[in-house]
Amino acid sequence: MVRVLLIEDDPEIAAYIGKAFRELGMVIDHRRDGRDGLLLASTEDYDIVILDRMLPGLDGLGILRTLRASGITTPVLILSALGEVSDRVEGLQAGSDDYLTKPFAFSELHARVQALLRRNGQQAAPTRLQVADLVIDVLARRVTRAGKEIALQPREYRLLEFLMRHAGQVVTRTMLLEGVWDYHFDPQTNVIDVHVSRLRAKIDREFDRPLLNTVRGAGYMLREEAAS
Repeated sequence: MVRVLLIEDDPEIAAYIGKAFRELGMVIDHRRDGRDGLLLASTEDYDIVILDRMLPGLDGLGILRTLRASGITTPVLILSALGEVSDRVEGLQAGSDDYLTKPFAFSELHARVQALLRRNGQQAAPTRLQVADLVIDVLARRVTRAGKEIALQPREYRLLEFLMRHAGQVVTRTMLLEGVWDYHFDPQTNVIDVHVSRLRAKIDREFDRPLLNTVRGAGYMLREEAAS
């Protein structure tokens, strides 16, 4: 799974980028302060860093120069309102791999990120997910099983996509709360159980082979054969 670090102090831009990339199956960590961003970029493994230039604490070029001086070669795409030729040249000379000016279209940002991932030997998140005869077209947000289209509510869709991206693995309540509900604490409700039950009724009830299995005491697993 592609891991992205976004260092951006504008909350609206950060929320927009984060939501869009999560919908494509990427993992996004966000920091708004330059020093916090540098710490994370220096101590964690990311496939790409998206970096604003004007940040509190430490500016983007300072982060970039520190990373490169430390031998960290993670691809960095600068995303900045500073769009003069001299600004772009300065960013590239500081060690960035690409430079995109604001305002921007997400389609272009996504294409540039994919290009950097390919250049770095990484694969972008798949846009077609399949477990047995259950298929998600991520771009169209279309779910089918055995060729029959299944209508899901937005939260049910997010839940299914998360489970499919972790197919064959036990997915815990904590993973679902963070990955689907964006909770970093357990609200102590049965919200997960209710949504899993609804999802199971839609994807399994009319079919011979159950795919969504409860792993007692651990969580849930989406797989072709029922868990023992």
